[in-house]
Amino acid sequence: MPINWNKYDSQRSYDEYLTSDKSLRREAKIISKILNNYSSKDLERIESNCQSTISSRGINFKVYSADKKAAEEKKWPLDIIPRIILKSQWNKVKLGLVQRCKALNFFINDVYNEKKIFKDNVIPRELVFNSQNYLKQCEGYKPKRKIWSHISGIDLIRNIKGEFLVLEDNLRVPSGVSYMLENRMVMGEVFPELFTRYRVSSINQYCNRLYHCMLDAIPYKKTNPTMVVLTPGVYNSAYFEHSFLAQQMGIALVEGKDLYVEKDKVFVKTVKGGLRVDCIYRRIDDTFLDPKTFYKGSLLGVAGLYKSFRKGNIGLLNAPGSGVADDKVIYSYIPKIIKYYLDEHPKLNQVETFLCNDKIQRDYVIKNISKMIVKPADGSGGYGILVGPKATKLEKETYIRKILHNPRNYIAQPLEILSTTPTLQGNNIEPRHQDLRPFILSGKETYVTMGGLTRVALKKGSTIVNSSQGGGSKDTMIVDD
Repeated sequence: MPINWNKYDSQRSYDEYLTSDKSLRREAKIISKILNNYSSKDLERIESNCQSTISSRGINFKVYSADKKAAEEKKWPLDIIPRIILKSQWNKVKLGLVQRCKALNFFINDVYNEKKIFKDNVIPRELVFNSQNYLKQCEGYKPKRKIWSHISGIDLIRNIKGEFLVLEDNLRVPSGVSYMLENRMVMGEVFPELFTRYRVSSINQYCNRLYHCMLDAIPYKKTNPTMVVLTPGVYNSAYFEHSFLAQQMGIALVEGKDLYVEKDKVFVKTVKGGLRVDCIYRRIDDTFLDPKTFYKGSLLGVAGLYKSFRKGNIGLLNAPGSGVADDKVIYSYIPKIIKYYLDEHPKLNQVETFLCNDKIQRDYVIKNISKMIVKPADGSGGYGILVGPKATKLEKETYIRKILHNPRNYIAQPLEILSTTPTLQGNNIEPRHQDLRPFILSGKETYVTMGGLTRVALKKGSTIVNSSQGGGSKDTMIVDD
């Protein structure tokens, strides 16, 4: 299907295939030749094969209604035109991700222990202690290697200049890595020519690295340890991922009802009786993890689990309390956090952020709300966001009342124009906005995925990339220069 790049309208963003003067970037020249050699029918066949493969592999996700009472299961949306990033560019991003995760783990450990960062007046202590993600029960505890967030998902965007910026940090139970891996498996099957023409960095070692990260998190020495993935159950929107990761690592997938605590040790029920568990990769939120310690009405967690963890009788990924560092208010202080703990300047910049709890910044946000993206500090999944330039007068007025009612819970950022990549739209190829979530494993060593999960806004002009709100995805190929 010969592509007329002159009709490809990417002037208002940084496009990863085309420069502003309509020249192909060097990493896009090979795929442009491939696409030009394919007819519309060829692409339709690849697209059809892609959908069939996704169905046969059972790659799906759940979307809940606004009241979260009903869930609809959907096929995973994968666009067959990949995102392509040069390895030389990615290697710089990797250094920034390693630096950021290291500093964030230092910060979490300090907040629950020595609290030096408050004594040195780097961050106002009330901002941390008033965070919904701060857990008083975690005070005075130091996990092995002082690592709280073993698995981090850091959301990146590219701005109008093509610079990678951190948009937000996900340090509690970041999701999406299974879709990154499945995207690669599907693309390898339905579009193999890409992998013969490009030298693509592998991502296949992720599950093996995660397995060894779990081994390293066990607080004591054990031959042939028992490790499990703890899921809230089949109705969770990310259940496909929980099942996928357990299967890939060759460990059991369990629910809270499958585990019990005896003499401060955790056991899994088996036909032969209780089997001691040495490490849990938990996919349950902090609040529901242990009804004895956190939310008493939880039916998902395991009574006594947290006490066992504090006594050093089990490893837990990620540690409860990690979310204190992915509060969007704390995000604005991360350049200072990096400087404070590592005495380094950030290797990755982030989006300018205004804090609504500060009167001067709040007044500025309210005055300029038509130009801003406003978010709840503890929000996720793209829910509760106000996109100022597209909001109605009533929506803006309603949101201003929310800000004034609870200023601590809102931050605002200028509207960054996300980068674009060509995306198949029927018989046409059109630019669509995207973000990127790489995954970082912190343990004895730090591992960063070569790429990550690219989420793409399938609606023209939209910047909402979340799959729960109609977004799609792409395989992210890190290629040799």
